[in-house]
Amino acid sequence: MDFVEGEIIGFDKPYRWTSFDVVGKTRWLLCHRLGKKKLKVGHTGTLDPLATGVVVVCTGKKTKLIDQLQQHIKEYVATLQLGATTPSYDLEKPIDATYPTAHITRELVEQVIPTFLGEQWQVPPMFSAVKVDGKRAYELARKGKEVALKPKLLTIDEIEILRFDAETMQLEIRVVCSKGTYIRALARDIGERLHSGAHLIALRRTRVGDIRVEDCINFEQFQALIENETEDTK
Repeated sequence: MDFVEGEIIGFDKPYRWTSFDVVGKTRWLLCHRLGKKKLKVGHTGTLDPLATGVVVVCTGKKTKLIDQLQQHIKEYVATLQLGATTPSYDLEKPIDATYPTAHITRELVEQVIPTFLGEQWQVPPMFSAVKVDGKRAYELARKGKEVALKPKLLTIDEIEILRFDAETMQLEIRVVCSKGTYIRALARDIGERLHSGAHLIALRRTRVGDIRVEDCINFEQFQALIENETEDTK
């Protein structure tokens, strides 16, 4: 493999790592092993720190493909907790409100979930990387400032119920969607459409384009890979 000329690498991002952590660790490992001071490295789409799964990283000249690769569809498996919301729509912030759930049945869930298929207007979360007047929305949100974010048009190609537990009010879904879809915001919208509330308690990105999570590597495997590659070239 020629990381300077350019490679595309699928990583299974660990929990609580940012996408920038993945890029930084990749760059450090490659520069350290290849004896270089600089190397172009970038990712093709941000994944929240509390999510795991596919993060695609490009190196060298393949970074020119990042804009193209960012357009690829993405697949997620998400677990929602119904009946409660948080300001971040996930576990980053504590629960700020609870809602009735006695009316939520499997039948109601099966009626509501298909209504999210196709084109949707979605308001991004305040705790997101969307830019507002040159600043990230999450920076403003963490300072207690509220900003009205504009809705964005996106497409949900597939959405299905994987599991619904009426006792715990937890709902697991699989979603195939376009670039720019916030699954946290989708959780919020599902809760509202169920006449209740909801937030994410688990999220895993299982596919980006043709790169599936089962084909991705972790950083121990990546370190072993580059050590073998560089040994072979000595």
